[in-house]
Amino acid sequence: MMQALYTAEATATGGREGRVRSSDGALSLELAVPKELGGPGGLLSNPEQLFAAGFAACFENAVRVVGRRRRVRIGEASVTARVSIGPDGDGGFGLSVELHVRLPDLDQDDARDIVAEADRVCPYSNAVRDNVTVRVTVDPALEVI
Repeated sequence: MMQALYTAEATATGGREGRVRSSDGALSLELAVPKELGGPGGLLSNPEQLFAAGFAACFENAVRVVGRRRRVRIGEASVTARVSIGPDGDGGFGLSVELHVRLPDLDQDDARDIVAEADRVCPYSNAVRDNVTVRVTVDPALEVI
């Protein structure tokens, strides 16, 4: 069992058309169902955006952790996460994730190796492994890890 170093807490009210608020008040957002799911959309967030933001930030940090462990200067880096939602075929819904990693200061082979290790380090990757399809691409890349 893992020893918790930090625990985040947030409360949702009103579901996808309500609000989310963290226990410390640092996060407080109104939510709306995206137009693609039959809602009004607009400039309000939704759970998939929040998950994408968290996954992107966490994975980018994992890339930096791996770089520090290897004594490789990561330099400029970014991770863009695309979280998709759709029917799972069993009456429920599922998610899929695409992660696009940019490491312009590294050559493609080093970037690919660091990203592969970051995928093993990142707690979001570990949490969804074998449950959510995650495609990780090192941009610009011809191959997918």
